[in-house]
Amino acid sequence: MASIRNRNGKWQARITRKGQQPIAKSFLSKQDAERWARQVETEIDKGSYTNLVLADKSLFRDVIERYIQEVTLTTRSMREDTFRLRALARHAIGKLKMTALTPIKVAEYRDERLQVVSAGTVIRELSYFSSIINHARREWGINMINPIPLVKKPPSPQGRNRILSADELSRLFDALKPRAKNANIWLLPLTKFALETAMRRGELLGLLWERIDIQRRTAHIPLTKNGTSRTVPLSHAAIEILSSLPRNLKGQVFPVTSFALSAAIERARTKAKLRNFHFHDLRHMAITRLAEKLPNLIELSAVSGHRSLAMLKRYYHPNAELLAQKIA
Repeated sequence: MASIRNRNGKWQARITRKGQQPIAKSFLSKQDAERWARQVETEIDKGSYTNLVLADKSLFRDVIERYIQEVTLTTRSMREDTFRLRALARHAIGKLKMTALTPIKVAEYRDERLQVVSAGTVIRELSYFSSIINHARREWGINMINPIPLVKKPPSPQGRNRILSADELSRLFDALKPRAKNANIWLLPLTKFALETAMRRGELLGLLWERIDIQRRTAHIPLTKNGTSRTVPLSHAAIEILSSLPRNLKGQVFPVTSFALSAAIERARTKAKLRNFHFHDLRHMAITRLAEKLPNLIELSAVSGHRSLAMLKRYYHPNAELLAQKIA
């Protein structure tokens, strides 16, 4: 039975059940307090009551910060995810209580963000929202309905399909050639090696000499983006590139930072007059080339490191003219 009492000019209804946290709420009139108490007790008896007290006391930005501290800081993508999540927390939506995160509010956020960022970015941010809310519900007792499944997501952008022509690739290589004494000698071989192996940028920059077996023509990656290890087969051209490199004291095959690589590729892109080119496009090109040598999708995915054939398909861009010759 609920207890109703007057406190500081307001009527507080308090419901206590064995094995459950007390539930209390204040009203201006005694009748409203009694009506709310009867409704809640009925829902508890039916097993349909959701305690929103903690959710109503928690701001979304505080939940995001707790998620960063307890979840994000233990992941491999810690830096990138932390930066993005703190940007989300600073947004006006972070000031809302968890109970105020309705589908309408999330849809408003979606529409606002689509004015300044791509659809892919918005889809990723909504995915962050959903992960945070679900974790808060499971682990922290913040009872609420996850509004994200009720919000229409923007259409997924098409995957990139930028393939450099032979002339464009030649101009890129020429732009990356070291021409000064203090020029970075690793950029050109790194780019060529990426094109030979289809390895991801992080895998290339983290590659160590101790994990390369020249005799067996393999490079071992102990931890990939997918959270698993894989061993990459190396072509004769890839071995030649490695053989031409000096050894770094720290054991890195390519002692280049991610920032330095991005800056160098941007300078080379401008110098070579290449439009809409990213370093990651080399992986698309490499996988497309490998697909001609490895028609077996299982073998191709083992080389590329894709766990999903659907994702692998986004990286394969067949030449229509070559396909026409095959079916002639």
